[in-house]
Amino acid sequence: MAKIDFSDGNAVVIIGSGAGGGTLAHELTRRGIKVVLLEAGKRQSLESFSQVPGEAFAQLTWLDPRTQSGDWRGARDFPPLPVWHCKTVGGTTVHWTAAAPRLQPWELRAKSIYGNVAGASLIDWPLSYAELEKYYEIAETRLGVTRRNGIPGLPASNNFKVMYAGAKKLGYKQVHTGHMAINSRSYDGRAFCIQQGFCIQGCKMGAKWSTLYTEIPSAEATGNLDLRIESTATRIEHGEDGRVNAVIYHDSQGREQRQKARLVCVAGNAVETARLLLLSESSKFPQGLANSSGQVGRNYCHHITGSVWAIFDKPIYSWRGATLAGVVEDEVVNQPERGFVGGYRMELLTLDLPTLPLVGLPYGWGRDFASIMENYRNLAGMFINGEDMPRSDNRITLNSNVKDAFGLPVANVHVDEHSNDQAMRKHAKGQMAKMYEAIGAQRVIPGPTPPATHNMCTARMSADPKDGVTNAWGQTHDIKNLFVSDGSVLTTPGAANPTLTIVALALRQAEHISGEMKAGKV
Repeated sequence: MAKIDFSDGNAVVIIGSGAGGGTLAHELTRRGIKVVLLEAGKRQSLESFSQVPGEAFAQLTWLDPRTQSGDWRGARDFPPLPVWHCKTVGGTTVHWTAAAPRLQPWELRAKSIYGNVAGASLIDWPLSYAELEKYYEIAETRLGVTRRNGIPGLPASNNFKVMYAGAKKLGYKQVHTGHMAINSRSYDGRAFCIQQGFCIQGCKMGAKWSTLYTEIPSAEATGNLDLRIESTATRIEHGEDGRVNAVIYHDSQGREQRQKARLVCVAGNAVETARLLLLSESSKFPQGLANSSGQVGRNYCHHITGSVWAIFDKPIYSWRGATLAGVVEDEVVNQPERGFVGGYRMELLTLDLPTLPLVGLPYGWGRDFASIMENYRNLAGMFINGEDMPRSDNRITLNSNVKDAFGLPVANVHVDEHSNDQAMRKHAKGQMAKMYEAIGAQRVIPGPTPPATHNMCTARMSADPKDGVTNAWGQTHDIKNLFVSDGSVLTTPGAANPTLTIVALALRQAEHISGEMKAGKV
């Protein structure tokens, strides 16, 4: 691994090591570019992952304080943790369930397809599906996505067989074990999935793709990567010309450090990316970096979610098999006659026994609650992953009344749900309940809305600089050597789990950055 001097102004500084940052670091270093990769968390490994749920949660989760507001269920049900993502090398690719579907071509044209949706801030993406498709194909090969490129799908778990039976009863046709970045056979030097379940605690087999043990070690092997763990970025600085030139961060000892940079790529997840840009205000950028449009932090999306559980008369053992290896895709269509625009997926769900009562059930203690828990082995589950509407006032702001460990304002996450979101959730929960009822469920139990895990759109791409923060390359409209490299840049969320799209955009961005650097433009 390289050691890059603090005063080396030729380095690219990447903040965050997840799907976007970790992939970008590999792509730049293999092209001979020196990279400093700052990661706020610790470095875990296949050996250090804990399979004890509480320990794993503490080991991987971003637990720094933040606040919330608005009428969304996250504010009411999970006030200390309205948003759930990771603080560890590899970011949320360590904890993700590895569902890797593509966005649909029409989902990149939401404004054109849906029209003027009152109360929404829709715009079209500044790139076409045809431009993105090449990078989807590269990303799917990199991740080893099942049911692509001749890679077989994962085996059908009991939880999937229940879903499949119910879906077929309702006439659904697009039902399968998913496009998953989990090895159904040995691939890329990594083992195959042994179906032990609970993927969100870190895959001890390495069967699930994560930048922790794929992109980052590959980047280190080039000799061009300086990975600095437990290093929390607190400010991005710029010169008189407005170009960024350094990142201020606190190291593992709490000491403030300053790393000079030729260019900076922010990939801290959509909440912390927006917060860092807002914290980096100056007399030249009084609203925060790259925020002349006032769009930094706005249009926050997190997908429409919500679970449904069903108790059957025989054991399901839903925890056996990959957590999310099952999907019904027939509802990924735009049919306004359903009462909403946009589409949704119905995906498998299982939760470990300690976590189920915390985030998966709407009941408190009592006889009814106990009866559900007693039937844990007979429980099947699925949830909705749907397109939510961007709203200008759904946003990340700074809360100066609450400070972090470094005395800086924390992020406040504000969400008021759009009526379209509510209608979609109601429709999806109804369909999931019908699926279970159609195959003889003894009882169907609607679950609450869990903490947000897909955080997107807070520094969105736009053709018109007034409408967003970056161009189609993730390059900020205001500052040519400042890039955003995570889910923040998604223009709209679509109904696809976002990681594959984030990786595809990072691959595309790396090509652009490399070319711009060679041409001396950044």
